[in-house]
Amino acid sequence: MQLGYFNYPLPVNEPVLTYAPGTSERKALKEALASLKKKTLDIPMYINGKAVRTGKTMSIHPPHETKHVLGHFHVGTKIHVEKAIESALKVRENWSNMTWETRAHIFLKAADLLATKYRFEMNAATMLGQSKNAYQAEIDAACELIDFLRFNVHFLSQIYQQQPISSPGMHNRMEWRGLEGFVLAITPFNFTAIGGNLPASAAMCGNVVVWKPANTQIYSAQLFMRILKEAGLPDGVINIVYTDGPTVGDICFKHPDFAGVHFTGSTGVFNHMWKQIGENIPRYKSYPRIVGETGGKDFVMVHPSADVDTVVTALARGAFEYQGQKCSAASRAYIPSNLAVAVKAKLVKAVQSMKMGSVEDFSNFVNAVIDEKSFNNISKYIAAVKKDKQAKILVGGNLNKSKGWFVEPTVIDTKNPKSLTMCEEIFGPVLTIYTYPAGQFEKTLKLLDSTSKYALTGCIISQDRASIELATNVLRHSAGNFYINDKPTGAVVGQQPFGGARGSGTNDKAGSALNLYRWLSARTIKETFNPPTDYKYPFLNEA
Repeated sequence: MQLGYFNYPLPVNEPVLTYAPGTSERKALKEALASLKKKTLDIPMYINGKAVRTGKTMSIHPPHETKHVLGHFHVGTKIHVEKAIESALKVRENWSNMTWETRAHIFLKAADLLATKYRFEMNAATMLGQSKNAYQAEIDAACELIDFLRFNVHFLSQIYQQQPISSPGMHNRMEWRGLEGFVLAITPFNFTAIGGNLPASAAMCGNVVVWKPANTQIYSAQLFMRILKEAGLPDGVINIVYTDGPTVGDICFKHPDFAGVHFTGSTGVFNHMWKQIGENIPRYKSYPRIVGETGGKDFVMVHPSADVDTVVTALARGAFEYQGQKCSAASRAYIPSNLAVAVKAKLVKAVQSMKMGSVEDFSNFVNAVIDEKSFNNISKYIAAVKKDKQAKILVGGNLNKSKGWFVEPTVIDTKNPKSLTMCEEIFGPVLTIYTYPAGQFEKTLKLLDSTSKYALTGCIISQDRASIELATNVLRHSAGNFYINDKPTGAVVGQQPFGGARGSGTNDKAGSALNLYRWLSARTIKETFNPPTDYKYPFLNEA
């Protein structure tokens, strides 16, 4: 029974720690890194709250130190996916009927555990398992994940308060139900926060979840799962399995109780999943919710009035933070001819100053790409550029896998605005620059808009207000997150809800109420206090 209307006010974003020399957080993070390096974790799946070990294991290695073993995870089969679904469905009714404040407090406690007890361990796990430097781990694994949990509680509380009007003699109310079935969460390697938010946001809305993280993110994902358990999440609400994608998809997408998928990953995989779901529509009890954030070919558009140092900083950070392995990373830039020489010279100098190596050395700006598959994919693009007579590498272009999957930050200068590296997502530290005639700004905006199938993020850098307004209008459908005089990365929960359209996904905006609506099913209830007892209306009377 609800005994009060409970209020969850708008939280403030979690403060970002600096990890500057001499700070206590720097010391604590160094200690957490050293502690994790000394351990070899045995990582089970969690089904119905129980640790599940199969005996068949795969090892986890830091991408920047491939000879070191962080741990081993137990590989699941289709049987474990089936058990995860069964466990979720068994608790669905109890979980969906649990009072909102009880559900909310589980996730608020998880946020506090992350902000305090587990902050440095989670950051260290992300640094080692996904090769992120200290700052990139802090803004992801700590701040963004904490923000997702706290802000989603606030947003959902607001949704629950949205109620219809009532006429005299009756009362109308709206129930915001969880979906009738289970939700599949498929999460990527590149953000610990996304890995945690995709299952947690659906569960917060009263849904039960089967969670399949990327193998390359299991090291931090398992820690978040343990934090949720410590925060009081009931057994079976979120079940984490370590199986290959096709196995998960084959079982889940054919199940009659499949209610939705929450996905972040490649456009190709998302397209295939959508096709599978469409082919199985007759099997389902309800039409599934399909929510996905996919690829990007994110742009930096520079106006002739732009400040050179602002441009260079946006390119250097936007393209090369976390080795360009962000869905939002700057990967194509359009530079006017009047600024091109200065921008290229300063950008080359900035890239040459970037140190690359292990995450344990805090002076390294760049670390390793995630795995051998990524390394080989990026190397193919760089090799193709070296053979392209219309392109040249201004800086970088070298790769080394002797100790880890290291790819130098690479800047390509092309004369062809429709070249391979201007159009295709590379997902690595590779930026391609095209120089356009300074007098053809508007024409180049239209070129930019027609170049890529993606529409995730982009930015305009300019000191001219008219050009900013023009770019904002012409590029209205080119990016779901658009930045003015800033890099196209770094969306903050509650400030810049994240997601794109076209080939970049369904634009359901993680970090806002828009995403949560997708995991709710509304029911309207009308109650009449004095019901009529005769079918006749007054107009039927003769006089």
